[in-house]
Amino acid sequence: MNVELRQVHDSDLPVFFRQMNDPEALHMAAFTPEEPADRDAFDAHWARIRSSDAVVRTVLADGDVIGSAAVYGEPGEREVTYWVDRAYWGKGIATAALRALLTEVPERPLYARAASDNAGSLRVLEKCGFRAVATASGFANARGAEIAETVLILEG
Repeated sequence: MNVELRQVHDSDLPVFFRQMNDPEALHMAAFTPEEPADRDAFDAHWARIRSSDAVVRTVLADGDVIGSAAVYGEPGEREVTYWVDRAYWGKGIATAALRALLTEVPERPLYARAASDNAGSLRVLEKCGFRAVATASGFANARGAEIAETVLILEG
């Protein structure tokens, strides 16, 4: 499968909205918006992201929009985030997309966070050179509870 990144188009947003309302994906991601089905809040969030200094990209697999990837935050504290449609999990697409994003954004260090029980996401991050440096606790909206999250760093 050919994986590419490109600028986010307005036409990508309905796809992202649908993907971010998949109950299984929400549970796995855990740290999600309080009301993921609130389209106005979703649109406002994406408007803020797209007007900020974040590097935000649409993930394409064989030309189809299958997710997003971004680097955001203050210099020295910037984090990566990504979302891939559940139909594409386990196919190496998230790893390929994150590697492409890391090539595009060479600054280091970069950080990442994932629910500690999200083995797939932790594996993607580790394959891309991130290493776990801490465990924290945070309220996961998608689970309605405090859960453990792993903090990772990509250096040099």
